[in-house]
Amino acid sequence: MGMEADHIEKMIRDGIAGADVRIEDLRGDGEHYAAIVTAEAFRGLSRIAQHRMVQEALQGKLGTDLHALQIHTKVPEGTK
Repeated sequence: MGMEADHIEKMIRDGIAGADVRIEDLRGDGEHYAAIVTAEAFRGLSRIAQHRMVQEALQGKLGTDLHALQIHTKVPEGTK
């Protein structure tokens, strides 16, 4: 039993203040998702640290309730 996309989105938004989050169901099966997360909080962090922030926002659900998640992170353009 997978997680709903809106629940994944809410967890990430709640865990990373000001994040813009888009969730895509890659196979239409509710088990394989991609998360595209844009957040100012990522500025100056390595890609690994950014991904860790997303994983921490999911509170241990990745690999258990959430089977597979591709994580794509970026910093908003045009801000400093």
